[in-house]
Amino acid sequence: MTIEQLKAKFIEKFGEGEVSGYFSPGRVNLIGEHTDYNGGFVFPCALSFGIYCLVRKTDRKTVRFASLDMPFEAEVKVEDLNKAIGKEWVNYPIGVFAQFMKKGIVFEQGADLLFYGDVPTGAGLSSSAALEVVTGVMINDVYGFGIDRIELAKMGQKAEHEYALVNCGIMDQFASAMGKKDHAIFLNCDTLSYDLVPVKLEGVKIVISNTNSPHKLDSGKYNERVAECHAAVKAIQPYQQINALGEISWEDFLKVEDKIENETVRRRARHVVSEIQRTTDAVKELKAGNLVKFGELMNGSHDSLRNDYEVTGFELDTMVEEGRKIAGVIGTRMTGGGFGGCTVSLVKDEAVETFIAQVGKNYHEKTGLTPVFYVAEIGDGGKKLF
Repeated sequence: MTIEQLKAKFIEKFGEGEVSGYFSPGRVNLIGEHTDYNGGFVFPCALSFGIYCLVRKTDRKTVRFASLDMPFEAEVKVEDLNKAIGKEWVNYPIGVFAQFMKKGIVFEQGADLLFYGDVPTGAGLSSSAALEVVTGVMINDVYGFGIDRIELAKMGQKAEHEYALVNCGIMDQFASAMGKKDHAIFLNCDTLSYDLVPVKLEGVKIVISNTNSPHKLDSGKYNERVAECHAAVKAIQPYQQINALGEISWEDFLKVEDKIENETVRRRARHVVSEIQRTTDAVKELKAGNLVKFGELMNGSHDSLRNDYEVTGFELDTMVEEGRKIAGVIGTRMTGGGFGGCTVSLVKDEAVETFIAQVGKNYHEKTGLTPVFYVAEIGDGGKKLF
């Protein structure tokens, strides 16, 4: 949908007058999965598709929420912008308003808000983080609060914790807020120090494959993994003083791995610590221009997520297995929280059409689901459009 079409939809919904527009992207994580809430490294990049928010400030003391994607609409008094409404999508933006109110900010004026997304929901590409970040960027600009981007990312994360009840790490919101065109973000999720790394893929494309098996992080499995990682830290602490799995090296972990008595908890920790090492190695290889080694590390990431962390499932594993059969695929892995969603693959230009046709056909035959493929472009973080 074009900007002009979005403006027309807004006027159709809320009437004539001035309107401003904002955008924040979804993200794809190239490597570094389930490390962010463990204080480790991740390597995401912002995508060229995401969530749009059109807004008009009003003299009313209410905020009206509407979406072109979701049928539910709400009108909320400004003093109630910290109160959840059932399990509706509006809780994501309401949760962000609530974070501003926690800082003592009082909303004297209301607004009309219309949201639209071209990032697929439930695909593991962070549509929820994009929704939180675009709301934060919009509020910050329209109301003139002057909060920096990293703080806006943290506020989005808190909104997800408190209003969607998902104990996510900071990666998704950080990538949506801080992304830069043609760069990936090498982020230390403990300190929030980061490096913008140029992604130079000469003759290679990033292909995102949507399994169309939606993931549901709020089903409890995600929070279960968080709890298992905390249990691993407690088991390690008598032997090495750490507060998060991101604080122990792979070499040191091997020395204390057998101290974790619960085998499931041990495997969860093994994935996280090895994945942090893989992510660090992968960034070095990318900087050195060694895409073949980067692809091998992507493959190792998926295998670890399948075997030790157990967050892949039949659909994601099938997509990866079929992708690995195609000549010209450098590396392929699940991306996002798992339990459905998408894979990300590095595919040579000449193999992209074959990849989409052959993987799509074989995947459909094995799962009964029809996948969707996106040749990704790396875009900028949240911004004002007009």
